[in-house]
Amino acid sequence: MLSPVVLLIGVLLIQLGFTASYVGAFHSPKPDKAPIAVAPPAGGPEQLAQEMARTLNGLDDKPLKATVVKDEAEGRRKLKDRSVGAVLVLGEQGYQLLVASAAGSSLSEAIEKVVKTVAAEQQRPVKVSDVIPAGKGDDLGLSAFYLAVGWVVGGYLAASILGITEGERLPSRRRLGIRIARVAVYSVLSGLGGAWIVGPWLDALDHGYWPLAAFGALLVFAVTVFTLACEAWVGVLGIGVAIVLFVVLGNPSAGGAFPTNLLPPFFSAIGPWLPPGAATSAIRGIVYFDNAGVRGPVLVMLAWLVVGLVLLIVPTVRQERARAHA
Repeated sequence: MLSPVVLLIGVLLIQLGFTASYVGAFHSPKPDKAPIAVAPPAGGPEQLAQEMARTLNGLDDKPLKATVVKDEAEGRRKLKDRSVGAVLVLGEQGYQLLVASAAGSSLSEAIEKVVKTVAAEQQRPVKVSDVIPAGKGDDLGLSAFYLAVGWVVGGYLAASILGITEGERLPSRRRLGIRIARVAVYSVLSGLGGAWIVGPWLDALDHGYWPLAAFGALLVFAVTVFTLACEAWVGVLGIGVAIVLFVVLGNPSAGGAFPTNLLPPFFSAIGPWLPPGAATSAIRGIVYFDNAGVRGPVLVMLAWLVVGLVLLIVPTVRQERARAHA
C-alpha cells in the first residue's frame, strides 16, 4: 500500500503537468504548414496558381503549405476529403477562399488571416465562403471534442472504480473475462448514450447517430481496458498513468479548441495517436465529412484496445500459473 505522501506527490506532479501541458499548447497558437489548395482562375493558366503557391510557401515561419489543383472542383473535393484546410480560388478581380469551419473554426480563421494579408499586399479583395460549416447546434465546431472527452473520461473513471472496488488484478481468467464482458456492455451503453445526447437530445451533432455510437463504444472500451491494464501492472498509480496520457497529454493535443496545425510541434505530433485526438477527428469525419479520415482513428483505437487486452491478460495468467505450481 502506497503512503498518502507518495500519492500526494504524484497528484502534485500531475497537477503541474496539467498546467504546463495546457498552457504550453494553447498560449500562443499560430498556423504551422496548414494545408491549402490553390486553384487557377476558371479557364485561366495554372501558372498563376503555381506562382501564388510559391508565394504562400515562401512566407516567414511557414504558416501555410500550399499545393496547386487544376480547378475549383478539385479543390472542393480535397476540402471534403480533409486533404486540405482551405481552398484559394484565384480570379481576375479578386480571390475566393473556401473554408470548412466544421473542421475547427480556429484553423479557418488562421488561414483566412494569412491569406488576407497576402492578398492585401497584392491589392486583391478576398471573399470567404464557409462551404462545410459546423451545424447550427455546434456553433464553434467544438461538440466533437467535448463528446470525445466525455467518452474518454467515462472510460478511465469506470476502470478506476472497478480497480478500487474489485482489485487491480483478478485471480483467474474467468473473472477477468467477466470483467471484460461487463466493460463491453458499459462501453456500448456509453456509445449509445453519448451519441443520443449530442444528436436527438441537444441537436449539436445531427448526423450519423449509429456510426457515432459504434465509434464511441470502441473508444470507451479501449480506454477502459487500457486503464485497467495500467492498474494491473502498477496498482493505483495506473490511474495516474491514464490521466497523464488521456488528459494531461491527450486533451490539449486533440485538435479541439485549436486544430493540430495551430499547436506546437510536440502536441501536433502526438495528438492523432492519443484517444482524445483520434476521437475528435473521427467524430468530425462521421458528422461533417461523409466518414473521410475515419479509418485512421479507428485503427488507432483498435491498437490501444489490443495493447490493453494483452497487458491486462498477462498478469492474470501469471497469477494462475503461480498458484498451479504452488
